[in-house]
Amino acid sequence: MIDIAVRELTKEYEIGQPVLDGLSFQVDTGERVGILGRNGAGKTTLLRILTGQETADSGTVSIAPGKRLGLISQIPVYPAGYRVEDVLRTAFDELKAMEAQLHALSDQLAQGDKALLERYDRIQTAFETGGGYEIETRMEKVCAGLGLERGFREKQFADLSGGEKTRVNLARLILMDTEILLLDEPTNHLDLNATVWLEDYISHYKGTVLIISHDRYFLDKTIARVVELKDGKAEFYSGNYSFYAVEKERRYLEQLRRYQKEQAELQRLSDTVRMMHEHNTEHLHKRAFSIEKRMARLNQTARPTQERRMKARFGEAEFHADDLLSLTELEKSFGEQKLFDHVTLRLEDGDRVALLGDNGTGKSTLLKIILGEEPQDAGKVKQGLTVKVGYLPQQIHFSHPERSLYDTMLYEANCTPQQARDRLGRFLFQGEDVFKPVSVLSGGEQSRLRLCMLMDEQVNLLILDEPTNHLDLDAREWIEGAVEDYGGTLLFVSHDRYFIDRFATRVWTLENGQVSDFKGDYTAYQAMRERMKTIAPPPKREEKVKKEKPKRSGGTKQLKKELAAAEKRMEKLDQLLSALSQEKEAASSDYQKLQELLEQEGAYTQEYDQLMETWEELSTAIQAEEV
Repeated sequence: MIDIAVRELTKEYEIGQPVLDGLSFQVDTGERVGILGRNGAGKTTLLRILTGQETADSGTVSIAPGKRLGLISQIPVYPAGYRVEDVLRTAFDELKAMEAQLHALSDQLAQGDKALLERYDRIQTAFETGGGYEIETRMEKVCAGLGLERGFREKQFADLSGGEKTRVNLARLILMDTEILLLDEPTNHLDLNATVWLEDYISHYKGTVLIISHDRYFLDKTIARVVELKDGKAEFYSGNYSFYAVEKERRYLEQLRRYQKEQAELQRLSDTVRMMHEHNTEHLHKRAFSIEKRMARLNQTARPTQERRMKARFGEAEFHADDLLSLTELEKSFGEQKLFDHVTLRLEDGDRVALLGDNGTGKSTLLKIILGEEPQDAGKVKQGLTVKVGYLPQQIHFSHPERSLYDTMLYEANCTPQQARDRLGRFLFQGEDVFKPVSVLSGGEQSRLRLCMLMDEQVNLLILDEPTNHLDLDAREWIEGAVEDYGGTLLFVSHDRYFIDRFATRVWTLENGQVSDFKGDYTAYQAMRERMKTIAPPPKREEKVKKEKPKRSGGTKQLKKELAAAEKRMEKLDQLLSALSQEKEAASSDYQKLQELLEQEGAYTQEYDQLMETWEELSTAIQAEEV
């Protein structure tokens, strides 16, 4: 069954520049489809047409009759005074109406009216099928998954930021259990834990899903087909994002091979035709005309094109800083909310550190304290004298948004007119676009402009706060290439797991007011976190256990069980480390393999050290219990 059918859709905002130009595709029931394309390709326009927010210039859109459709970027207007909790509960309006009908009918059933009884049964069945008896369970499950804590749910919805409203609206649509879900950049305002939860939700979702996203991990986990919008039309790929990326390149190379082969044959035939005409005989003229017809038929393959890519790299200082950055006993609170305390860390030259943590834990605040933009409550931040910092903030602001891009480069980046033109051109700002005011730029374009201003600075410490936010897939791949070429020290906050996995050689995790330091890449970090989940944390104990304290019933037995589990895992780690030593010897001439083994050894060693601490705590607790 077809849930969505799009036929010959056209839409243009400027005459002669169509955004959609004969777009056609269909989505079957239960499909999970990614809508991809560069910024400005018409992805969001398509979703707005599907939901009726905009009308197409021509063409048709058909939605399966009776199917409920939800779009997270379409946030309804709610009455004044509505809390987040009130907004979330609007998802259950139909069920609440059924519940009210059931209560009203129950008072009349004593009359023995058969028609009333049948109506009551129908409504009760619909109420039960729709999850009416599971409202509170569903509410808590979804809110926990998306990080909507009870305190947050008491806030006024009107006071929330745009990102917070989007997250609440996503939760509301999930609670409504719509049959067709349209997701427009759903992970932009989610932390890693909430993103993983949403991936799992979509994998078990029984309805149809259309997703616009630049999160490549998310796309790999959630979609099975790609519709790419290009030049207003659709190109189709059967697979997830990784398949799409490989297949797109294969198609380009195949078309290029065909084009080059045709052009070579056309050149050969053209030379033959020229010589035949030069002989100036009737017979050869006829043969030449026949070949020219063949040439017209042969010239079928268009020259393939690739999108223009940005060409720039981060500037680097010619010197490295010896005493780069150290944080000592750092503390920060806002009112009664303590973000973190006793944070002591040291950043070494050449480190590539990912700062991770849930939304609201204080990651951006910690970066601002390091940069001197936010004062700490206690502790010290020390930077070396030779440190030169380059910073890309999460929220892009310009001092004079009324200025054009060109003037912004002249006055704020201290460029000459030619330098301004050249640098803007490398970031795909060309022609009349450079004279547009900064205020009309999209989020992605503002990020590109800020990067353009940052790129030529000579820095040895690069700090990036969500650098891939608002960037399309091509721009994300470009900034990854620029970071790859950068040889200085890197500290970044990101929810883009492709970016984290590619660059982090060290992970700082901010949670529960503390920062843990893991020396290893993101894959090893994830493996360590998963392993730690299998080991029960030791119960909290008082610093001093009094002898007269009564023994707990079954306490020692549980502690010994945990101790045995720790010992078993430590024994296993001994075996793994021993095997790694042999593999390292065998891979002594394979640098890449040796690096992988060394990183794995580091992860195992760190886990072993943590288990040893746990073992000592448990042993002490058991002795105290047995006294």
